[in-house]
Amino acid sequence: MAKGIMANKLAVIVLVVVLLLLASTAGGYFYMSSVFGQAIQVKREQIVEVKKGETLNQICARLQSKQYISNCVVVKLYSKLFDTYTDIKAGSYETTPGQTLSELLLNLVDGNVKQYSFTIVEGENVFQVLDKLASAPRLKNDLKDLNMKQVASALGLTQESAEGWLSPETYLYPASSLASDLLKRAVKVQQGLLQSQWQKRAKNLPLKSAYEALILASIIEKESSVAAERNKVSSVFHNRLNKNMRLQTDPTVIYGVWHEYKGDITRKHLRTKTPYNTYRINGLTPTPIANPSLASINATLHPSKTDYLYFVASGNGDHIFSESLDAHNRAVRNYLRKQRINKLKDNNG
Repeated sequence: MAKGIMANKLAVIVLVVVLLLLASTAGGYFYMSSVFGQAIQVKREQIVEVKKGETLNQICARLQSKQYISNCVVVKLYSKLFDTYTDIKAGSYETTPGQTLSELLLNLVDGNVKQYSFTIVEGENVFQVLDKLASAPRLKNDLKDLNMKQVASALGLTQESAEGWLSPETYLYPASSLASDLLKRAVKVQQGLLQSQWQKRAKNLPLKSAYEALILASIIEKESSVAAERNKVSSVFHNRLNKNMRLQTDPTVIYGVWHEYKGDITRKHLRTKTPYNTYRINGLTPTPIANPSLASINATLHPSKTDYLYFVASGNGDHIFSESLDAHNRAVRNYLRKQRINKLKDNNG
């Protein structure tokens, strides 16, 4: 037994001496460089999983077994002499065509794990965001099968819905991240933005809390197809709230029937009394109806000074704003006439 151990130690010493001799010569140095400079043999991006406690030798052997590299002998000897690649971090790493073994190993030492991206789009609602989590690559969806109240609780929210609290942005995450951790980051960003903007709000707004501002911001987000109109759209809703008029906005109706909505709002939808049908209820909806952008939050808290009470699409991408119902009805008739003319043009080729 002792003789065997001594023999192994002797073999290692011999190999180390050989490596040192090689390194001391120009040819030997070139050979070592060629080993670490060998390109990873992959035709497309591949993920290399590194477990906690894995050594350079184990990782190199795995790469060789997958035929990503051809030589591990020099790497094993090198690891016994130098500590360049000893502090390897666990995680998922991406290797790409053309990347060298040395570049990959340095990523393992630096902990440059593969980052995936998840984007929350301005105006998306929480149902849409949760649906997208299912197809997010290498993300552990611990929110799956939870109801809205449970999702909100998992994200550390006191409200019964996470709606409105997910700041629209692109978030990076490493493999095996929890969906709840990812969305908690979005919540933290939105909370910070809302509180910051609430402190700088205009005076005498008909809003009792920052949460009410978030609700109105989500409505403005869905009604603002043109960014430059946000503050005017905001003024309409503020004016209506000040006059105790119903908001009467289609996006809230759609949200209230979201799971049966097929792309077209119907008369039945408009007649259906839900907590979100602002044709049937007074004031704001109980929760936001989407995740608003910073621009919409800002517009909510700094509305333009107007007497507008109505707006309707112009047919050109923007809106026509009106102070009276008569003017609004004329704008609606003009819009419908344009729609009919455009439809006839389309039918006539």
